[in-house]
Amino acid sequence: MERTGPTVRFSGLLAAATAAVLAAGALVATAPAAGAADVDLARNGGFESGLDGWSCTAASGAAVSTPVHGGTKALKATPAGSDNAKCSQTITVKPNSSYTLSAWVQGSYVYLGASGTGTTDVSTWTQSSGAWKQLTTTFRTGPSTSSVSVYTHGWYGTPAHYVDDLTLVGPGGDPVVIPAVPAGLKTTAITSSSVALSWNAVSGASGYNVYRGGTKVATATGPSATVTGLTPSTAYSFQVSATNAAGESAKSAAVTATTTAGGGGGDTKLPARALVGYLHSSFANGSSYTRMADVPDSWDVINLAFGEPTSVTSGDIRFALCPVAECPNVESEAEFKAAIKAKQAAGKKVLISIGGQNGQVQLASTAARDAFVTSVSKIIDTYGLDGLDIDFEGHSLSLNTGDTDFRSPTSPVIVNLISAVKSLKAKYGSDFVLTMAPETFFVQLGYQFYGSGPWGGQDPRAGAYLPVIHALRDDLTLLHVQDYNSGPIMGLDNQYHTMGGADFHIAMTDMLLAGFPVAGDTTKVFPGLRPDQVAIGLPASTQAGNGHTTPAEVNKALNCLIKKTDCGSYQTHGTWSDLRGLMTWSINWDRFNNWEFSRNFDAYFGN
Repeated sequence: MERTGPTVRFSGLLAAATAAVLAAGALVATAPAAGAADVDLARNGGFESGLDGWSCTAASGAAVSTPVHGGTKALKATPAGSDNAKCSQTITVKPNSSYTLSAWVQGSYVYLGASGTGTTDVSTWTQSSGAWKQLTTTFRTGPSTSSVSVYTHGWYGTPAHYVDDLTLVGPGGDPVVIPAVPAGLKTTAITSSSVALSWNAVSGASGYNVYRGGTKVATATGPSATVTGLTPSTAYSFQVSATNAAGESAKSAAVTATTTAGGGGGDTKLPARALVGYLHSSFANGSSYTRMADVPDSWDVINLAFGEPTSVTSGDIRFALCPVAECPNVESEAEFKAAIKAKQAAGKKVLISIGGQNGQVQLASTAARDAFVTSVSKIIDTYGLDGLDIDFEGHSLSLNTGDTDFRSPTSPVIVNLISAVKSLKAKYGSDFVLTMAPETFFVQLGYQFYGSGPWGGQDPRAGAYLPVIHALRDDLTLLHVQDYNSGPIMGLDNQYHTMGGADFHIAMTDMLLAGFPVAGDTTKVFPGLRPDQVAIGLPASTQAGNGHTTPAEVNKALNCLIKKTDCGSYQTHGTWSDLRGLMTWSINWDRFNNWEFSRNFDAYFGN
């Protein structure tokens, strides 16, 4: 959330990782001759049939008629933002067999590789642009490998590149048969609203279907999944089947699980559809000051912006009303407190929001943790507030090198924040309202990148909110990720989505509700939240932040998520009819914009 103009903190995520990745491949001039029984297994490797058989990220790939290396078509792929223009194809192969992968490319930093080999995945690349160059690499499949993914991609910030005449030469794979029934189904984690499952991988399976009470509720590419949106203290029965191009296996033996009673989170008496807004109480900026008493009844949760630390690492949080010199119409302390009581009497919740764009908070020590609990408690008690909103941005949260599992974090700033919030929850009890407003960089980006990554060099803040959300999920009232000031983010469809329209909010919100493997690791799946714990975060006007979404597009997003209509190209992983509502930055900017945001919310939900 911003005091001033919008900023974008998305560039540079992988800048330091470039050298490590580039060093992984080498241009191979020649390759072993193919055996007599070997054939070219690549489908449409010359792109004569467009992108048939290929899957390309975002809108990066297209078949063009010039330049070409052979035939009449070639692939043109254009990196954009954090999209490296990857195009891939899954090919059936034989176990314990040798293969030669080759393609002709034109452009700078063009990659060719194979993954899922079951042995050592390979890649090669060319650095120089200009004439067509042939890339070639070889690999051997593992003892149980039945398919591999071959791919090409460029590099971030580089111009378009071209690929043609791609071949994968080696023994043809056996005919695809329906996979066996999965065995070993078991529960691995149970919360009040979700059950995490795992099972033994099935040879030849390309995916799995998860059933609850005989109804398919989830799909997975690996041998684990998390079923979300469940009711506390309720018994459920689960089964799983394996799928591939030939069809679906029978369902596995069932496993039963009973969800926990929960940790006192939930809606804490919020309406079924809630409107959340930030009130600039400690500053004005270009939207001008709005008095608490002048906040319309449309707003169900009012977050006071902001409580800020005396220093980045002190943990000592302070809050004060906007100075008269900056806000001539500011109310007195007594009037402010009386207005808060009046809002609460009308059923509204008023929280202190900690952080924001300028309020960097790093609880790097237990002393800072304890100071945070003491000082935040003092603010809550002084103003009679209902709870806490965590709006840590910038460099407040990051993961230390080696902290790779969101389920058991070790970084002090993460561990101490979780501990501090649990202490506040224990002090104030079940009616304590807890909300969070992270940026997409710290949450959904975790689907691709988590911390500094396996090779180091990634931004250690990537996905850093995930352990906090996960540890506090049973205490969490609302998560409203900021769907603005964001770069393109990959959704569960493995396509990049860009802010400003319904599609971005649909994809980003669906990720929170369906759950996702962190950094692509199917053994580390972030379980989805309950729909009543999630609201969509948007800017109230074009002045409030990058990524403003028109009311018509907001309504499309709501239609898709709640009713599964108006979804466009993205298909949600459920119908999230209990989605809680919307959050906006900010009440002040909405007033500046003639209350367009809140009026649209009221009209949509019939308030």
